[in-house]
Amino acid sequence: MTDQTVRIAGVGAYLPSRVLSNEDLSTMVDTSDSWIRERTGIAQRHIAAEGETTADLAGIACRRALEHAGMDASDIDLIVVATTTPDFTFPSTGTLLQGRLGIAQGAAFDVQAVCTGFVYALAVADGFLARGQARNALVVGAETMSRIVDWTDRATCVLFGDGAGAMVLSAEETPGEHRENGLLATYLRSDGRYKDLLHVDGGPSSTQTVGHLRMAGNQVFRHAVTNIAESMTTIAGQAGVEIADIDWFVPHQANQRILEGVAKKLKIPTAKVVSTVSDHGNTSAASVPLAFERAVHDGRIGRGDLVLMEALGGGFTWGAALARF
Repeated sequence: MTDQTVRIAGVGAYLPSRVLSNEDLSTMVDTSDSWIRERTGIAQRHIAAEGETTADLAGIACRRALEHAGMDASDIDLIVVATTTPDFTFPSTGTLLQGRLGIAQGAAFDVQAVCTGFVYALAVADGFLARGQARNALVVGAETMSRIVDWTDRATCVLFGDGAGAMVLSAEETPGEHRENGLLATYLRSDGRYKDLLHVDGGPSSTQTVGHLRMAGNQVFRHAVTNIAESMTTIAGQAGVEIADIDWFVPHQANQRILEGVAKKLKIPTAKVVSTVSDHGNTSAASVPLAFERAVHDGRIGRGDLVLMEALGGGFTWGAALARF
């Protein structure tokens, strides 16, 4: 008997060259480096250049992921892009990316679950590959959050930045009834009752504008720690593993205090939690693949390691993905 193993074949990332430090922000709004660091753990964020779009960032991350996987764009037959800041209302950023990479086969589309978007995209791609509807997929989280931030609101503008991260997923037939490598499980949740706590106050149908990001930070913090911890324990239980047996935790990089709160709640050693939030802030759907790529290339995450990825975003949406890299 054979089963489809969906393995992570390669990873890639890209951050725009412009860096906006906390000191830079202090000249724009009433804030300071110490105020931002104490409350968020963020030291800087990257900002897309004028004319540099979400698809531009995604394209560079994808090319790097393909190179890491030792594959060509012609090998890809599925692209799933997680973004809340697309280049256009339509066509999707996925199809733009498909065209730029010169891919003429398969399917490409976007998913929108804000900061949980990459976990949702992994689950969608996993379903396609596990069922044999595609062979190799690019799964991308890419954002230009700077385009929807209100730069006069110090409570939110200090948090967000731009970036992109990508994974190449490949389906392989393996013997046995259960997958022991690759993506082992995904778990997705949402609760639309909490829309007002984290949202953008505009859109094509409602206001005919892009709008700006709005957030009730303290309430989001409480929900994030509770819901992220729930998703982590649930997916571990579904996969039949203990939290203590997981080698690495790659969380959504929203706020260092959230990362520490979840780790404390589940008694996870901080040394096992990959944190990159200091370097790029909250990049929404891009943050999980950015952190994953960093930990792979600096040698922390190695082949065979058990890795749990998790996130919470506006909506609320939240979820987790468990993989043996």
